[in-house]
Amino acid sequence: MVISVLRGVAATSLAVLSVAASTSAHAAETLPLAEAVTRLPVATESREGYDRDAFRHWNTGDDPADGCSTRNEVLIDEAVEPPAVGARCRLSGGSWWSYYDQVWVTSASGLDIDHMVPLAESWDSGGSAWTAQRREAYANDQGAEASLVAVTARSNRSKADQDPAQWMPPAAEVHCRYVAEWVGTKLRWNLTADKAEMAALQDVAGGCPEQNVIFEPVA
Repeated sequence: MVISVLRGVAATSLAVLSVAASTSAHAAETLPLAEAVTRLPVATESREGYDRDAFRHWNTGDDPADGCSTRNEVLIDEAVEPPAVGARCRLSGGSWWSYYDQVWVTSASGLDIDHMVPLAESWDSGGSAWTAQRREAYANDQGAEASLVAVTARSNRSKADQDPAQWMPPAAEVHCRYVAEWVGTKLRWNLTADKAEMAALQDVAGGCPEQNVIFEPVA
């Protein structure tokens, strides 16, 4: 009897895992950049009521047991040469490639973790209606490689909370990638774009015929 019950539980668990795996496997979409841009709803943006503290970051990350914050988990994940991880997730050594400005960085303290779509921009384009839990999930999103990116503090602070109509990476050769990651992030989180932003995205997309956008929507 016990064996029968255990077998039933195991079968049920496998079925659940199978459904979850199937759902995950079919959730991601790949679109040409120009087509992906057309998927963004156009809407007027508003920053009324925005408070950066409404987005809790950095939390304990994807693995609370590792003692690292989301920031350090991203740094470890994106390192070209892995840093040494000491007590309390203190990082030393390692190297990173800041793709915005094509610069090598050899100290974690010289890097910022950029929200591809800044917190303020996410608020403007739909995030103001989110729950506190969803805003925290957004601010610490490691479920998509493009959501959080380690770049030089200089380039991140130059970008601030600007959209592609106002700021693009200083390295022109990465503009296709940057816009694809911007659009992918907005599609992932069901965010809108304003008219000026949409025009800038379409302009860049027109020169990137081979660039695809890969995104997996968040429920």
